[in-house]
Amino acid sequence: MDTKKIRFVSNRPWLDETSASKPGPILKTIPDWFRKADRFAKDPATGLPWQMPDGGGKYATWKACPAVFDVMGSGYAYKTPCDIEFAEDNSGNIQARVLEQKYTNFLVERVPLDRFPNPQGYHVKHFAWWPDWTVELPDGYSALYTQPLNRNELPFLTMSGIVDNDKVHLPGTMPFFVLKGTAGLLPAGTPYAQIIPFKREHWESEIDLSLSAEEIDAKNRENTTRYRKPNGGVYVKEVWERRKYK
Repeated sequence: MDTKKIRFVSNRPWLDETSASKPGPILKTIPDWFRKADRFAKDPATGLPWQMPDGGGKYATWKACPAVFDVMGSGYAYKTPCDIEFAEDNSGNIQARVLEQKYTNFLVERVPLDRFPNPQGYHVKHFAWWPDWTVELPDGYSALYTQPLNRNELPFLTMSGIVDNDKVHLPGTMPFFVLKGTAGLLPAGTPYAQIIPFKREHWESEIDLSLSAEEIDAKNRENTTRYRKPNGGVYVKEVWERRKYK
């Protein structure tokens, strides 16, 4: 597999290798709740893994699903450069304060997004991140910028976008909403966006309705026989192709 290079170019003169916002593989920001989760479901009464009937093995959890881990570890992370304080005022409006003077413009208030549906459970008033870094990609490549995937514990929701970063290297703001009830500090180094480079290609789609009921049933049984083996791990060993992000 070819190795491509993504370049993160400083957008502020004082940034260096020790900066909390220094981008890197998002795999390095995998949270403790994921790392410490059990791969197999446990019986609350005994604390022991539940066993499938007839010795079929253990019941795997989402922690054992390679697709979940793969998406959480793909690409790179933009991270907050310093601590940020969120609080709701007496009227219930969300306020944000950047706690390091030189980063005051890292977080800015945004005017309402006309006709853009407000995500449920989040404040209507919202903000935008102004990243410390810009991205440069090889010819023919773009980048998806989105909320860190499966990071539902984060108290904000960063909006998604795609940029052709082989042509555009300018800094831009990224709108985000804050979860209602949020109060306290968001620490420096918190990932606020996931960046996934991809090659621009043309695609076309087709619909296939040719399989009979018997063929569909046979495919489902084959899938169960091959991938649903006791204790899992078949997909990773036989199908999955590791991608490296450095």
